Amino acid sequence: MNDSVNRQFSRRTFLGSGTAAAAAFAVAGAGGGALLAAPAAAAAVDSAPLINPVVPQRADPWLMKHTDGKYYFTGSVPEYNRIIVRSSSTIARLGSASEAVVWTRPASGTMGGHVWAPELHHFDGQWHIYFAAGDSSDVFRVRIYVISTDDADPTTAVWGPPVRVYTHADTFSLDATNFEHNGTRYLLWAQSDTGVNSSLYIASMSSPSTLSSTPVRIAVPTLDWETRGYKVNEGAAVIKRNGRIFVTFSASATDANYCMGLLTADATADLLSAASWSKTPTPVFVTTEGSKQYGPGHNSFTVDEAGNDVLVYHARSYRTIVGDPLYDPNRHARVQRLYWNADGTPNFGVPVGDGELPVRLEPASGPGTFLAHDGVTVTAASSPALGSSQFRIAPGYAKKNSVVIEPVLAKGRYLRVQGSAVTIATTEGSSSAFLKRGGLSDAAGASFESVDVPGSYLVLRLGALALAKVGKNERQAATFFLRS
Repeated sequence: MNDSVNRQFSRRTFLGSGTAAAAAFAVAGAGGGALLAAPAAAAAVDSAPLINPVVPQRADPWLMKHTDGKYYFTGSVPEYNRIIVRSSSTIARLGSASEAVVWTRPASGTMGGHVWAPELHHFDGQWHIYFAAGDSSDVFRVRIYVISTDDADPTTAVWGPPVRVYTHADTFSLDATNFEHNGTRYLLWAQSDTGVNSSLYIASMSSPSTLSSTPVRIAVPTLDWETRGYKVNEGAAVIKRNGRIFVTFSASATDANYCMGLLTADATADLLSAASWSKTPTPVFVTTEGSKQYGPGHNSFTVDEAGNDVLVYHARSYRTIVGDPLYDPNRHARVQRLYWNADGTPNFGVPVGDGELPVRLEPASGPGTFLAHDGVTVTAASSPALGSSQFRIAPGYAKKNSVVIEPVLAKGRYLRVQGSAVTIATTEGSSSAFLKRGGLSDAAGASFESVDVPGSYLVLRLGALALAKVGKNERQAATFFLRS
């Protein structure tokens, strides 16, 4: 695709490795298998809660945990004019961490246009930042570049000048990521392609800026969910688990249609063969009205302080965009737990929305089951969909130490007491306020006493959640373990 055609049809013209914890417990999961999730850390180094969005107004978020134990973050800024890096000892503190500007586009000439999607990598004893940049005379003449440094701290480093990463064609190209597998380093990127805006390509590398093999196209946007607004596959990210290599990517226009897809290859396969890669036929992470999250995508992966896999992505908290979405600044960086199905594939669930990360409530009376809802009624199920079994416990309004319980898929509605029944509805008065107590049957769990009806607790009766005075034989049914 020549540059003039690329500028005309690129949606951007108009729109804007760690390891999992060794220990795991099995919990009920969606999609015909159990989810694998590591237990929560026994003691946190920093008790600050992790609240989404983690870093406001930073799109295309790249977050990694380095061998020094620190987290390093970068992402696209709304002005598209510079590369930033921030670091923190915890994910929760990234939002308040100072931000270093490590590179600024020149006032004119090559790389003087839009600067997009930086990624920070460390290999061969150096830090490297891959990014895409246009030219001042044509801000959408976007190509891939890399800057490198030998310094130990990327936030204070002296970075070398940008080096162009040449691919198979001098056309619109962006979103370069790289990874190592079996001693070979690979580059994955998006590039304009015949009949579509961008496809995904892979090649091996001989240096941080040089390809050592002929690029191979491994994904083309052809499915309905990949071609809404624009025909796009971009923003690849790699996670290696369970004998397979998983590549997430983003698709369609960068409004509420933006979503994530998944490619999979066997770890023993030839990664430079298109036949080694299979595409999941449906998107794995999409706009979710219930949690008020729109256009989730352009993700990366890291691990939390306990070693659990974490999904990092951007999304907006509103659907309707005023003006050109390319210049809407509110694609915020967010994180949430990444789960795994029993068959070894990732379960992304739904974008969980603004606020503290949610929990799943496992009744002490039903190990392996979790509270889940259908939008109105709350029951206990052995295999609920992930999103329907996630609840946010937030500070309440009734009295000191009270809480409200908000289903992730019903933002703005809460567990509400109506007589002895518990339903999901909008809050009226203080009917949705509870006092979080130590578990009635096990102090490691939690029990929830109604503020309006002192002495009455949330309790499972006949498989459904109710409010009642709890007898000795029901204490387990009124105790819930909060699982991440």
